[in-house]
Amino acid sequence: MDSFGEAIQVLLGTIRDVLPIATILLVFQFVILRRALPNPRAIAIGFGYVLIGLSLFLIGLEQALFPIGRLMASQLTSPEILGTSAVVDWRDFGWIYAFAFAIGFSTTIAEPALIAVAIKASELSAGSVSTWGLRIAVAIGVAVGLTLGVLRIIIGAPIHWFIICGYFVVTIQTMFAPRNIIPLAYDSGGVTTSTVTVPIVAALGLGLAEAIPGRNPLIDGFGLIAFASLFPIMAVMTYAQITEYRKNNLDPETNQDNRQSTTAHS
Repeated sequence: MDSFGEAIQVLLGTIRDVLPIATILLVFQFVILRRALPNPRAIAIGFGYVLIGLSLFLIGLEQALFPIGRLMASQLTSPEILGTSAVVDWRDFGWIYAFAFAIGFSTTIAEPALIAVAIKASELSAGSVSTWGLRIAVAIGVAVGLTLGVLRIIIGAPIHWFIICGYFVVTIQTMFAPRNIIPLAYDSGGVTTSTVTVPIVAALGLGLAEAIPGRNPLIDGFGLIAFASLFPIMAVMTYAQITEYRKNNLDPETNQDNRQSTTAHS
């Protein structure tokens, strides 16, 4: 009964949160556009599915993902794993770095929003942007970002210096990256912060900050999501730059065809 009552409370809270969005859509549909809904029954059923799905997702976060993230962080920072009775050096946390990299890569590969963006980008680019190439590049970026973010939590460094340096690198990359990949690279940083990645990343950061003495979960625990959003931008632009370099310098047949085509036009 307690679980049922909790589920009802979460469902009511979800309805309260989603109601303003539905109200805005309906007002614009009936008042501004002055058109009826094409299939109100299907829309109502779909809306109900959304409410139930969001409610179950929120319950799952509280009962599974957040506790698992905290548990893994506490276990990986225990003296049995570190091999020492006291935390003295950032180099003692090898397993937590490996876990952050692995969990960042795997959750990003499974991220539904990234899959959708990668498929659409491949379709619109006529295959020049590889679906798996984009997904792997973004996943590597998230994995590296989370590993660096975990290092920041362990050493207690201010987050703004990491973010400033990161966006400085992104700004330089933007000046030299292929123009057609820049918007996709920036969007790739946003699609990583979605349903699968964010809960586990947030739980890892909070659990790690709680497990390390001297860390404040509010100050040190948050911020990993910023790393998960920043480093995929670098990774996608790097992937595009490497691809362009290989195409221009390591494919002599293509370069010869391009030179012959240019000579013929001349």
